[in-house]
Amino acid sequence: MSTHDETIDPKNHQDINEFDASDEQDEFDNDEHEDLLDEDEQYDDEDQDDQDAAPAPARPQGRGLRSLPVVEEEELPPSKTKIKKQMHDLRDLGEELTELGKDQIAQLDIPETLRDAIREMGRIKSFGARRRQMQYIGKLMRDVDTAPIIAKLNTWKGISQQHIGYMHQLERWRERLLEGDSALTELLTAYPETDVQRLRTLIRNTLKERETGKPAKNFRELFQVLRETIPEPT
Repeated sequence: MSTHDETIDPKNHQDINEFDASDEQDEFDNDEHEDLLDEDEQYDDEDQDDQDAAPAPARPQGRGLRSLPVVEEEELPPSKTKIKKQMHDLRDLGEELTELGKDQIAQLDIPETLRDAIREMGRIKSFGARRRQMQYIGKLMRDVDTAPIIAKLNTWKGISQQHIGYMHQLERWRERLLEGDSALTELLTAYPETDVQRLRTLIRNTLKERETGKPAKNFRELFQVLRETIPEPT
């Protein structure tokens, strides 16, 4: 063998090749991430693939490469699964906005383009066109601060749930009044200004309606009287 031949350390050669291969994989991952942002439909077609995906292995550090900076975990781009979930959440929120009334939409601090897209959704009947419009609304939602919107929706839901609870309370009172006199005594104690004579008449007539199978006219009127007697919480 010639004295001018250079001896190649197999380990160094292998480590450097592995590093080059890792760089190529990083470039591929970045391209895939950019494609994901541009193609919304990929989020619906790749659910199973994302569930099976595993985190990328750590980059090997070969000889002569230890001086390179180590990429911290928080500096890595968001995972494909996380991006997909964010897009789905925005689309779901946008869909919830399309179910609001005109007065509610007017109270939201949102861009006019998004407001117009929501209004347009109400005029679209075709399933395919509605699906495309929802994707468009989802894209518009990316540039919107969703926190105030969610807070407003939660406030409206809270009011709605409170009202439903109030109606259930009135229904329970009505059934208790039809079961015995103790409920009427309790109601008079809680609400002294109750028209007791009217209530007694409605209770008696409602019981007769049930016995004879007549229309529940007094039954419904009893509910209205309770609604006038028991104020709704504010």
